Amino acid sequence: MSSGTIVDRIDPFAKRQSLKKKQKKSQGSSRYRTGGDVELTQLPLLNDVPSHEQEELFIRKLRQCCVGFDFMDPVADLKGKEIKRATLNEVVDYITAGRGVLTEPVYPEIIRMIACNLFRTLPPSDNPDFDPEEDDPTLEASWPHLTLVYEFFLRFLESPEFQPTIGKKVIDQKFVLQLLELFDSEDPRERDFLKTVLHRIYGKFLGLRAFIRKQINNFFLRKVETLSSGKVRFVYETEHFNGVGELLEILGSIINGFALPLKAEHKQFLVRVLIPLHKVRCLSLYHAQLAYCVVQFLEKDATLTEQVIKGLLKFWPKTCSQKEVMFLGEIEEILDVIEPAQFVKIQEPLFKQIAKCVSSPHFQVAERALYFWNNEYITSLIDENNQVIMPIMFPALYRISKEHWNQTIVALVYNVLKTFMEMNSKLFDDLTASYKADRQKEKKKEREREELWRKMQDLSIRNATKEGISLDMIQLNHVKDG
Repeated sequence: MSSGTIVDRIDPFAKRQSLKKKQKKSQGSSRYRTGGDVELTQLPLLNDVPSHEQEELFIRKLRQCCVGFDFMDPVADLKGKEIKRATLNEVVDYITAGRGVLTEPVYPEIIRMIACNLFRTLPPSDNPDFDPEEDDPTLEASWPHLTLVYEFFLRFLESPEFQPTIGKKVIDQKFVLQLLELFDSEDPRERDFLKTVLHRIYGKFLGLRAFIRKQINNFFLRKVETLSSGKVRFVYETEHFNGVGELLEILGSIINGFALPLKAEHKQFLVRVLIPLHKVRCLSLYHAQLAYCVVQFLEKDATLTEQVIKGLLKFWPKTCSQKEVMFLGEIEEILDVIEPAQFVKIQEPLFKQIAKCVSSPHFQVAERALYFWNNEYITSLIDENNQVIMPIMFPALYRISKEHWNQTIVALVYNVLKTFMEMNSKLFDDLTASYKADRQKEKKKEREREELWRKMQDLSIRNATKEGISLDMIQLNHVKDG
């Protein structure tokens, strides 16, 4: 009886477990051979054969490039890896410089080669506690080949000989769906190529545009789910936000091309997906692209301003100063393009929040809020509505001018107060007098409260003396009550 059989009898699961481990090691189709044990052989160069034989040789080379290699082992099959790398370089140059090379028979072969190399199961993250702001990303081991495949794909799509009418037979919805799944890759180099590739496909294939928008929408909805109650549940505890920045960058140019009036589905996307994406912990990874998309929507349809501002105020960060600074930056971008009629609708809730930011003990938050008054257009809007805004802002500004620990903030506050005084000196004087009167009332109430407590203490001492109670006992009771 073999030793293996004995082990199986003792532990029948041992063999199964060892098989599982082997499968796990080779996860991700880019990391192992997909063509069995095919031995690659050097084919003649395309430029060395007659033109009538080039198409057949080109197809043979594309099929040769479908063979995958194990890059987890750096010394495995070095000859085959080098042959494939050289072949990929050659076909990239061939479709870039050649004329009449993109014939109809090569289209399915090109897409098959691209699919064999790119479409794979992405391995789970090596670091479950991965922090994109602190940790280095996990890079794709097979990148020496993948980068050439992506380069080839781009040259193919950008070639003046590329025919969308033929291309649409092989680049279909299933292909786009598989391409979108790759945006979850941890390698930023791959996501950057994917962004450009998807953008080119969106531009070339009109029939796929609605489908691409819908699938991008679904990609975001997997990251953030808006509940019927109006609350937002985020799945960032278990999912990474790979690909969000790149897809938002594509969306920015797509939104720019939207026809007016905007469709209801586009407005829904803004309210249900883009605004809730501000709540995410790792907002800094894609905030620039997100803010750009939001501003693009408002430039298309100014009536969305109120919804957007109220949405941002709803998700305003409470404890993260870095995010507050980002929110303030986005608010300034929105105010740069806001129409005066829309500004009137949001000025009150917005400036109540800005007053809180100005009062923040974190000087970067206060400084970013005070910089609004350096913007000429925003200052002109404040000037037109000073009767509403000055009473909201004045108490916070006056208090900070006397109490804030940072002298830079105090100097900025003085500049804002000076601007207010120039805007409406009468209102400024009234607000100053009103603020001082309110402070006097507060001080008077405080004195009255202290006097009342003193009288109560005196009364309790007199009563205790009459009853013969020890003063030490009274003081002890006061300590316990306190």
